[in-house]
Amino acid sequence: MGRSQQTFNKKENEKKKQKKKKDKEKKKEERKMDSDKGKNTEEMYAYVDEHGNITSTPPDPDRKIKEINAEDIEIGVPKKEDIEEETVRNGTITFFNDSKGYGFIKDHDSQESIFVHINNTLEPVSEGNHVTFETERGPRGMNAIQVKLLK
Repeated sequence: MGRSQQTFNKKENEKKKQKKKKDKEKKKEERKMDSDKGKNTEEMYAYVDEHGNITSTPPDPDRKIKEINAEDIEIGVPKKEDIEEETVRNGTITFFNDSKGYGFIKDHDSQESIFVHINNTLEPVSEGNHVTFETERGPRGMNAIQVKLLK
Protein backbone atom coordinates (compact mmCIF):
# COMPACT_ATOMS: atom_id res chain seq x y z
CA MET A 1 0.00 0.00 0.00
CA GLY A 2 1.24 3.36 -0.95
CA ARG A 3 0.88 6.48 1.06
CA SER A 4 -0.75 9.62 -0.29
CA GLN A 5 1.70 12.10 -1.75
CA GLN A 6 -0.26 15.07 -0.40
CA THR A 7 0.73 16.49 2.95
CA PHE A 8 -1.69 18.04 5.39
CA ASN A 9 -0.67 21.57 4.33
CA LYS A 10 -1.27 20.81 0.66
CA LYS A 11 -4.74 19.48 1.45
CA GLU A 12 -5.60 22.62 3.47
CA ASN A 13 -4.38 24.93 0.69
CA GLU A 14 -6.46 23.01 -1.85
CA LYS A 15 -9.55 23.33 0.37
CA LYS A 16 -8.96 27.10 0.69
CA LYS A 17 -8.65 27.47 -3.09
CA GLN A 18 -11.90 25.56 -3.64
CA LYS A 19 -13.70 27.66 -1.02
CA LYS A 20 -12.41 30.88 -2.60
CA LYS A 21 -13.56 29.72 -6.02
CA LYS A 22 -17.07 28.93 -4.73
CA ASP A 23 -17.30 32.32 -2.95
CA LYS A 24 -16.26 34.08 -6.14
CA GLU A 25 -18.94 32.26 -8.14
CA LYS A 26 -21.53 33.09 -5.50
CA LYS A 27 -20.66 36.82 -5.60
CA LYS A 28 -20.79 36.77 -9.40
CA GLU A 29 -24.31 35.32 -9.29
CA GLU A 30 -25.40 37.95 -6.73
CA ARG A 31 -24.08 40.75 -8.97
CA LYS A 32 -26.02 39.32 -11.91
CA MET A 33 -29.21 39.30 -9.87
CA ASP A 34 -28.75 42.91 -8.68
CA SER A 35 -27.68 44.23 -12.06
CA ASP A 36 -29.36 47.39 -13.48
CA LYS A 37 -29.05 46.20 -17.08
CA GLY A 38 -32.65 45.09 -17.41
CA LYS A 39 -34.18 48.12 -15.66
CA ASN A 40 -36.36 50.63 -17.41
CA THR A 41 -34.72 54.01 -18.11
CA GLU A 42 -37.65 55.77 -16.39
CA GLU A 43 -36.60 54.16 -13.11
CA MET A 44 -33.11 55.62 -13.43
CA TYR A 45 -34.16 59.28 -13.93
CA ALA A 46 -33.72 61.84 -11.17
CA TYR A 47 -35.47 65.21 -11.16
CA VAL A 48 -34.76 68.50 -9.42
CA ASP A 49 -37.72 70.29 -7.84
CA GLU A 50 -38.24 74.07 -7.58
CA HIS A 51 -36.28 74.15 -4.29
CA GLY A 52 -33.22 72.40 -5.76
CA ASN A 53 -33.86 69.02 -4.10
CA ILE A 54 -33.43 65.76 -6.03
CA THR A 55 -36.64 63.72 -6.35
CA SER A 56 -37.82 60.66 -8.26
CA THR A 57 -41.09 62.27 -9.42
CA PRO A 58 -41.18 64.49 -12.50
CA PRO A 59 -42.04 68.18 -11.97
CA ASP A 60 -45.64 69.38 -12.36
CA PRO A 61 -45.93 71.21 -15.71
CA ASP A 62 -48.56 73.57 -14.23
CA ARG A 63 -46.04 74.92 -11.73
CA LYS A 64 -43.44 75.68 -14.38
CA ILE A 65 -41.10 78.56 -13.56
CA LYS A 66 -40.62 81.40 -16.04
CA GLU A 67 -37.99 81.08 -18.74
CA ILE A 68 -34.42 81.96 -17.82
CA ASN A 69 -31.97 83.53 -20.27
CA ALA A 70 -28.60 81.79 -20.44
CA GLU A 71 -26.86 85.19 -20.52
CA ASP A 72 -28.33 86.06 -17.09
CA ILE A 73 -26.59 83.13 -15.40
CA GLU A 74 -23.30 84.13 -13.79
CA ILE A 75 -20.83 81.33 -13.24
CA GLY A 76 -18.19 82.13 -10.65
CA VAL A 77 -17.75 85.21 -8.52
CA PRO A 78 -19.27 88.37 -9.98
CA LYS A 79 -16.79 91.15 -10.64
CA LYS A 80 -16.72 93.99 -8.17
CA GLU A 81 -17.87 97.27 -9.60
CA ASP A 82 -15.37 100.05 -9.24
CA ILE A 83 -16.70 101.97 -6.28
CA GLU A 84 -16.15 105.69 -6.45
CA GLU A 85 -14.47 106.54 -3.18
CA GLU A 86 -13.26 109.81 -1.87
CA THR A 87 -10.20 110.66 -3.87
CA VAL A 88 -8.37 112.22 -0.90
CA ARG A 89 -8.46 110.52 2.49
CA ASN A 90 -7.09 111.55 5.87
CA GLY A 91 -5.16 109.35 8.29
CA THR A 92 -2.37 108.99 10.82
CA ILE A 93 0.89 107.13 10.28
CA THR A 94 0.87 104.39 12.94
CA PHE A 95 4.15 102.73 11.93
CA PHE A 96 6.99 103.80 9.66
CA ASN A 97 10.41 102.16 9.27
CA ASP A 98 12.83 104.69 7.73
CA SER A 99 15.57 102.12 7.10
CA LYS A 100 13.28 99.80 5.12
CA GLY A 101 11.16 102.58 3.62
CA TYR A 102 7.63 101.42 4.39
CA GLY A 103 4.89 101.83 6.97
CA PHE A 104 1.15 101.87 7.61
CA ILE A 105 -1.46 104.62 7.71
CA LYS A 106 -4.64 104.25 9.78
CA ASP A 107 -7.55 105.79 7.88
CA HIS A 108 -9.61 108.19 10.05
CA ASP A 109 -12.96 107.24 8.43
CA SER A 110 -12.77 103.46 7.96
CA GLN A 111 -10.13 102.70 10.64
CA GLU A 112 -8.40 100.32 8.20
CA SER A 113 -4.62 100.02 8.01
CA ILE A 114 -3.20 100.93 4.59
CA PHE A 115 0.33 100.16 3.41
CA VAL A 116 2.56 103.07 2.36
CA HIS A 117 5.97 102.97 0.68
CA ILE A 118 8.51 105.78 0.86
CA ASN A 119 8.42 106.12 -2.96
CA ASN A 120 4.76 107.16 -2.72
CA THR A 121 5.34 110.00 -0.24
CA LEU A 122 5.73 113.58 -1.47
CA GLU A 123 7.36 114.78 1.76
CA PRO A 124 9.41 113.06 4.48
CA VAL A 125 7.07 111.41 7.00
CA SER A 126 7.41 109.69 10.39
CA GLU A 127 5.23 107.91 12.95
CA GLY A 128 2.39 109.99 14.40
CA ASN A 129 2.13 112.42 11.45
CA HIS A 130 -1.34 113.34 10.18
CA VAL A 131 -1.41 112.94 6.39
CA THR A 132 -3.68 113.09 3.35
CA PHE A 133 -3.42 110.34 0.75
CA GLU A 134 -5.09 108.54 -2.12
CA THR A 135 -5.39 104.78 -2.48
CA GLU A 136 -4.84 102.25 -5.22
CA ARG A 137 -5.19 98.48 -5.28
CA GLY A 138 -1.88 96.65 -5.02
CA PRO A 139 -1.05 92.94 -5.24
CA ARG A 140 -1.63 92.43 -1.49
CA GLY A 141 -4.34 95.02 -0.81
CA MET A 142 -4.75 98.77 -0.73
CA ASN A 143 -1.67 100.99 -1.03
CA ALA A 144 -1.44 104.67 -0.15
CA ILE A 145 -0.14 107.02 -2.87
CA GLN A 146 0.34 110.79 -3.06
CA VAL A 147 0.98 110.97 0.71
CA LYS A 148 1.26 114.57 2.01
CA LEU A 149 1.63 115.97 5.51
CA LEU A 150 -1.39 117.86 6.89
CA LYS A 151 -0.52 121.32 8.07
